[in-house]
Amino acid sequence: MAPNNPALVALAGASVHLGSTTLFENIDVSVARGEKIALVGRNGSGKSTLMKCLAGIIDIDRGERFVQPGARVAHLAQEPDFTGFPTVAEFVAGGQAEPLQYRVDAVLEALDLPGDRACATLSGGESRRAALARALVDEPDVLLLDEPTNHLDIPTILWLEKELQQFRGALLLISHDRAFLQNLSKRILWLDRGVLRTTDRPFSDFETWRDEVFKEEEATYHKLDRKIQAELKWMWEGGISGRRTRNMGRVRRLQGMRQDRADRIRSRQVNFAVAEGDTSGKLVVEAENISKSFQGPGGERVICRDFSTRILRGDKVGLIGPNGAGKSTILKMLTGELAPDGGAIRLGTNLQTIVFDQRRAQLNPNDTLRQVLLPEGGDSIWVGGKPRHIAGYLKDFLFDPSMMEQPVRALSGGERNRLLLAKLFAQPSNLMVLDEPTNDLDMDTLDLLEEVLADYDGTLLLVSHDRDFLDRLVTSTIAVEGDGDVSEYAGGYSDYLIQRKDRDEAARPAATRPAASPASPPPAAAPKARKKLSFKENRELEELPTRIEALEKKIAQLNAKMGDPAFYGKDPKGFAKATGDLTSAQADLSAAEERWLELEALREELEG
Repeated sequence: MAPNNPALVALAGASVHLGSTTLFENIDVSVARGEKIALVGRNGSGKSTLMKCLAGIIDIDRGERFVQPGARVAHLAQEPDFTGFPTVAEFVAGGQAEPLQYRVDAVLEALDLPGDRACATLSGGESRRAALARALVDEPDVLLLDEPTNHLDIPTILWLEKELQQFRGALLLISHDRAFLQNLSKRILWLDRGVLRTTDRPFSDFETWRDEVFKEEEATYHKLDRKIQAELKWMWEGGISGRRTRNMGRVRRLQGMRQDRADRIRSRQVNFAVAEGDTSGKLVVEAENISKSFQGPGGERVICRDFSTRILRGDKVGLIGPNGAGKSTILKMLTGELAPDGGAIRLGTNLQTIVFDQRRAQLNPNDTLRQVLLPEGGDSIWVGGKPRHIAGYLKDFLFDPSMMEQPVRALSGGERNRLLLAKLFAQPSNLMVLDEPTNDLDMDTLDLLEEVLADYDGTLLLVSHDRDFLDRLVTSTIAVEGDGDVSEYAGGYSDYLIQRKDRDEAARPAATRPAASPASPPPAAAPKARKKLSFKENRELEELPTRIEALEKKIAQLNAKMGDPAFYGKDPKGFAKATGDLTSAQADLSAAEERWLELEALREELEG
């Protein structure tokens, strides 16, 4: 908090317990005017509860809550309550003492919400936008926003960013959207295992700060390990009598130390893994001049015109665009679920497809976690050709085994996402179609999901509004702009912005382009445009598939060799060499694939 800037809302010595679980203990937090703070932490760590305590929605078990007299506090809940409000406009205006209709209309228009729409007919995403409109329209002194970007498209997220950048009150954000937090927050609160840490470093430094904290913890664990070893030594040297009567307390302390260390390490681990299927053909999807439109009450709605793309094995393709522009329709055409009106779609051979639906329709709300993963009964699930006990598999996705008989309807949004990922990742696949998989996931889980998808040998089609996630992961981006405008760009979202700007500039009439400054020297003559690859580049492009295939074969052989449990025991030096060879081969493969993509894109650009 800035000096001499009093808190608008604060908690002092606050503690909250849920049954035997301590969410946080004796924490202090304050939010002052002008501050923009990111509140981060694992799913289930208590972030939303802490925010509700600041909002006065939940009472703290111990401690004090303070609100500056006269300060207005607005809270965006993940699940809004529309009771008593027949229409969206009435709900949005209901948060104000004196509703200003022009503010209501402006916010509804910006969030693309019809004011006369019945609240009972809103979808999950529309409900979210209505709740956001209500929080913004009241112009409060304190804004507490819990996952405000969920279900919003990128244009709306950009609008919201601009609104919040201009907001002069106090702002506290919970979000998994890194780009959103980087563009807004100036301070970080990190709730981790009941402890609230804070730093004035920008959010771009969060991972560095987090790793520094973990490094300090590792030093503490090392000291604890030494103490455990000392206790073990005492136990063995003390003999059988050392374990009796008056010394049993020492044994219990040892068990407690072991359990404490295991719990702390386990709380930082998530272990996703994907059961990969057989190798698909090199060509996965080819779309040639496809078009699609629908007739609606307002006339014809064009989804795409003459769109072409070629998706090869291992490509990771992102789909972006405003809500309602037709991303899902494009996705259904690319996977063969929906036929285009014109043009042709060709699917590759040997495709094994899994689909993550953002509505999570594959989950029956009345099924238990056990029934979701084992619909035929039993205790073991097959993952990658090997049986796993369901309790251990659920732990990999951060579910306590005690939750196995819990119904899906009792889970949070993030827990439902993890459960659906657990169900899908157990199925062999070589084509993964993910529609908004990042909603409600915490950053640690997002990091692991990104790592798993980056290492996935199959092909990925990803619909997402998370700009940072797209930048980190995809090799190309299909932008569905609306009114039939669909184009593909190399790289992630940031690359798309640059290329889109260049495209729009080139399409402008010469008379409307900015005039060159009279003082500027005349531009140098442009080099003669290339029409094809050089001989060396063409030769390299022809040879790369053979090299990639050889590297893939080498990596498969090394993985098989190192998969032998007895290998290390028989030949430690050979195991170390194989590890080095595998790392080198994987790096060579990555470099070869990137070079092939670069040359192939250049060839298509020149020939096109």
